[in-house]
Amino acid sequence: MQAKLKRLQQILKENGSCLIAFSGGVDSTFLLQAALKTLGPDQVLAVTAFSETYPERERQAAVQLARQLGARLLTVETEELADPEFVANPVDRCYICKKELWHKLQSIQQQYQLQVIYDGANADDASDFRPGRRATREAGVISPLLEAGLTKEEIRQLSREWQLPTWNKPSFACLSSRFPYGSPITREKLLQIDAGENWLIEQGFLPCRVRHHGEIARLELAPDQLTRLVTDENLRQQCLEKFKSLGFTYITLDLQGFRSGSMNENLSEEVKNGYK
Repeated sequence: MQAKLKRLQQILKENGSCLIAFSGGVDSTFLLQAALKTLGPDQVLAVTAFSETYPERERQAAVQLARQLGARLLTVETEELADPEFVANPVDRCYICKKELWHKLQSIQQQYQLQVIYDGANADDASDFRPGRRATREAGVISPLLEAGLTKEEIRQLSREWQLPTWNKPSFACLSSRFPYGSPITREKLLQIDAGENWLIEQGFLPCRVRHHGEIARLELAPDQLTRLVTDENLRQQCLEKFKSLGFTYITLDLQGFRSGSMNENLSEEVKNGYK
């Protein structure tokens, strides 16, 4: 792990000044801190993108964290919902989204005369279904954590050593990932999901996901918290009332529990390989 960290530092030094796509998650926070330590704050610019597909709580947390680390930060708004291709929610939805993001960040890179753009992809992402990686390659964006071979678990360990508050933060993906492919993404549905997940978080359910299946809300909770919602009659009733007030008719609990990328489970390997 220490050898990988040295390799990361070498990559950062070789590439020079950088723009970091900063979400405030485990990976991008570790990368930002590593760049600040290696290059100094004058050579690093963090940029946080926000849109209706991201909860406001995540944007606020990213802004606060960047300030805490002493990084320069810009925010930029992306407009996925203005793109009919994105709204249609095809299997390569992430490619469409990332393509727009990198276009906007490239303009900022040129404006600030920075050498490279970095994202926070790690070594585990290389084997996952990530259509957005193609847009990353096309835009010439570099993934130094991946190049250094750092896995998510190693990044968490190093983050803990560096006393970063994100070392144990649950994984997060944009709210668009809560829909089955082919189900149109709308502002109203995104608001339903956001409000539902906010309520679950307020009750202490972390990590959690609200998957949107039309009239059905499929709740994914940590396996050790499934029984809490089922056995606490008062909490169960509050949950039903909350989600029905959001417009859902049926509220279901996924017995497999929380897992990232559950909407990809019905994709064939042929389809997945076609988007690498």
